[in-house]
Amino acid sequence: MHLFRMRLILALIASVTLVSVASTYFDVLAHRHVLREELENRTRWMGVSIEPDVQGALAAGDPTSLQGVAQLLRTGTGALGIAIYDAHGHILGSAGPQDVIGALARSAVGKSLQKGIEVSAFGHTGDWRWMEEVFPIHHGNELEGAMALVVDAGYIRSEGVALWQRSIWRVAALVILIVLITLGMVRWFLTRPMKRVTERIRHLRTGHGGPGKEGKPRASELNLFTPLAREVETMAASLIAARAAAAAEARLREAGEHWWTAERLAVHMRDRGGSSRIFAVSNREPYMHVRQGRETVCVVPPSGLVTAIEPVLRACDGVWVASGSGDADRSTVDEFDRLRVPPDDPRYSLRRVWLSQEEESQYYDGFANEGLWPLCHIAHTRPIFRPADWECYQRVNQRFADAVLEEMEGSEEPVVFVQDYHFALLPRMIKRARPDARVAIFWHIPWPNPEAFGICPWQAELLDGLLGADLLGFHIPLHCNNFLGTVDRVLEARTDREHMTVRRHGHFTTVRPYPISVAFDGIPQIGAGADDPDAEEKRGAERRKLLGEFGVRADCLALGVDRLDYTKGIEERLMALEQLLEEHPEHRERLTMVQIAAPSRTRIPSYAELRARVEETVERINWRYQTAHWKPIVLIERQCNHDEVKRWYQAADLCLVTSLHDGMNLVAKEYVAARDDEDGVLVLSQFTGAAVELRDALLVNPYDVRGVADAVHTGLEMSRADRRQRMQRMRRQVMEHNIYLWAASLLGDLRELRLEDSEDIEVSRSGPAASPVAEIAGRRTA
Repeated sequence: MHLFRMRLILALIASVTLVSVASTYFDVLAHRHVLREELENRTRWMGVSIEPDVQGALAAGDPTSLQGVAQLLRTGTGALGIAIYDAHGHILGSAGPQDVIGALARSAVGKSLQKGIEVSAFGHTGDWRWMEEVFPIHHGNELEGAMALVVDAGYIRSEGVALWQRSIWRVAALVILIVLITLGMVRWFLTRPMKRVTERIRHLRTGHGGPGKEGKPRASELNLFTPLAREVETMAASLIAARAAAAAEARLREAGEHWWTAERLAVHMRDRGGSSRIFAVSNREPYMHVRQGRETVCVVPPSGLVTAIEPVLRACDGVWVASGSGDADRSTVDEFDRLRVPPDDPRYSLRRVWLSQEEESQYYDGFANEGLWPLCHIAHTRPIFRPADWECYQRVNQRFADAVLEEMEGSEEPVVFVQDYHFALLPRMIKRARPDARVAIFWHIPWPNPEAFGICPWQAELLDGLLGADLLGFHIPLHCNNFLGTVDRVLEARTDREHMTVRRHGHFTTVRPYPISVAFDGIPQIGAGADDPDAEEKRGAERRKLLGEFGVRADCLALGVDRLDYTKGIEERLMALEQLLEEHPEHRERLTMVQIAAPSRTRIPSYAELRARVEETVERINWRYQTAHWKPIVLIERQCNHDEVKRWYQAADLCLVTSLHDGMNLVAKEYVAARDDEDGVLVLSQFTGAAVELRDALLVNPYDVRGVADAVHTGLEMSRADRRQRMQRMRRQVMEHNIYLWAASLLGDLRELRLEDSEDIEVSRSGPAASPVAEIAGRRTA
C-alpha cells in the first residue's frame, strides 16, 4: 500500500507539472501575441502622426536637415530610434543608439520601398530588443523614400519571464494541494474500504463468518467500487454459507442425525437424477425485476417454494417456467424470454411466460381464485365458475405447456415438477407430447370431498389433466383419499387404495402425501435455548421496542401472520380476542394482538369486502377497550419481509393460526422454526394440515370463538417448563421434516417410479379421441 501511495504521488506530481507547464507555455505565447499586437498598433499610430513632418523634410531636399528632424521626432515621440531613407534605401538621417540603427533589417526597408506598403519586423542585438515599422514616404504619386520607426520591445520578453516565474510558484502550490487532497481521498475512499474488505476476507479465510474489528464494509464506502463490493459480498455470502453447511454436516455426522440441508438435497438430486434436467413450473416467478426510480432492481418474492426447488435446479442446471409479473421483467430477458438466475451466481434458467391483463383477470383472478380456491377450501364462500374464465384457464395452461416443451427440446428423460391448482391441465398436455418425461404435480391447497368438488362444471376435465402426471402430491393423507374418491365418482378409471394409484388409459398415477415444510438457518440444536438465562428478558425488550413503534405498551404479545384471505379465520380470531378480554379482564392493558394482514387478490370483490369487515372489527374492539397507552389490536396491512416477520415471531408470547381450512399453513412451522429460545405457545386450527404434525400445539376449532379465547388464556397462563417441552417437540418435528426432505422425498419418489411400457403409451395415445378433454366432453354429450 505504501509503494502504491508513493507511485501515485509521483504520477500525480508528474501529471500536474506536465499539464501546468504546457498550459503556461501556451499562456505565454498568447500573452506575447497580445503585447505584440498592441505594440504594432501603437507604433503605427505614432508613425502616421509624424509621417507629414518627414515628408516635408524630404520635399525640402536638404539632406543636412534630416538628421535634426530625426532627432527632434525621436525626442517628441519617445521612440527608441528613427531612420530616414531615400528612394534607393540609403540612410539620410537617423537618431537613436547606433548599434540598433546599424542592425535594422534592410529587407524590411527594401520591401516597403519596392511595394509601397508598411512593413514591420522584430529585431534584437546585444541587450536591445525592438520592433521596427517602415513607412513609405510619397510626394504625390512619386515614392521619395521611407521612414523606419523603432520602438523598444524588451518589456515583452520581461513580462513573459515574469509570467513563467508566477506559473512555477502556482504549479508548486497546486501540486502540494492536489497531493494532499488525493492522499486524503485515497485514505478515506480507498484505503479504509480496502482495509475493511481485507479484514473481512481474512476473517472468512480463518473461519469467522462475521466482520472483524474493522467491521463489515459499508455500502456508502464502496460506492466507488460497486462491482467489486458486490462481488466481495457475494463471495462472502457464499463462503459463509459453505462454511455453515460444512459445519452443519459435521455436527450432523457427530450427532448421528440425518437432517436434510440444501447442500444434501443438491447432492442427492445430482446422484439420483443422472443426466436428467428438471423443469419447474409455477405461476409465481422466483426472481422479479421491478423499476425503482431510474434503476431496475431484482427482488425475490416471499415464497417457501423457492427455498425448496432452487437447490435442485442449481444442481442440475434446470429451468423454471413462470409468469413474468414485474414491470421490468421484459427488459431483462433475451429474445427467447430467458435469463440466468440467481443474478449474483447464475446457475439455472428462468423462462418467463407473458399474460395479458385480461388473461390475468380470467385465468388467475377468475377460474383459479374465484373458482378453485373457494371450491377446495371449506370456508363457506361460494365459488364462481364462468365459461369465459374456464376457456382462458385452458389457453394459459396450453401456453405454459408449450413453453415447457420448448425448453425440454433435446433433453432426454426430463423431469417436470408442476406447482399448484393454477396448472391442473398441464400434466396431461406435457405427457401427451413427451411420454418419456417424468411429471409430478403438487397440489398446495386442500382437496375437498367428492360431493363438494362436484360443484365444478369441469371437474372431469380437471381430474383428467391431473391424472396425466406420474406422481400427484398432497399435504396429508385425507386429501389423497378425497382425491381418489373424486376420481371414483367422476371418471372411468381404476383406483387402487392399497397402493394409492390410479390407472387411466394405460397410464398409472401415484397419489401420495408430502407435507410441505420450512427451512432452518443452519442446524438448530434441541435444548440449546435453555442455555440462555437472559432469553426472556431479551424477548421482553424486543417486544417493547416493536410495540413502541405503534405507541403501545403491553406485557404480552399475541401474533397473527396471514394473507388477508377469508380462509384464514381473521374475523373469528378478532372476535375470540374480544371474548377473552370480556371474560378475563385481567388481560386488559396486558395483552396486545398484532395482526399482520398482507393485502391479497385485491381485484376480487370478496377480498375487498373482507378487508372492510376486518378493519371495522378492529376499530370497534379498539374503541371499546383501548386506553391512553394501550390498545388490544395492532393491524399491519402490508407485506412484511422475512426479517420483519421473524422479529415478530421471536418476540411473541403466543402465535395464533386459526385458519378455517388450509392445506398446510406454513406460518405455524415458521413460528416454531424461529423460536430458537424454545419458548412460546402455538394456537393452531385443527382444520390445517400442520395440525396433523404439530400435536403439541393448542388445537382449536376456529369457528368456536369461546374455545379459541380459552386456548389463548391457557397459553398465557402455561408454565415455562410446559411451553419449553411442547416447543422442543414441535421443533424436532419441523427440523426432521423440513422443506429439503419434502423436495427430496417427492422428487426421489418420482425418479423411482417405473413409467409404463411404450406399448401402453401407444394404446393410450391411439384411442378414439385425440384429446382427453374432448373425450370427456363427447362422453357427456352421449
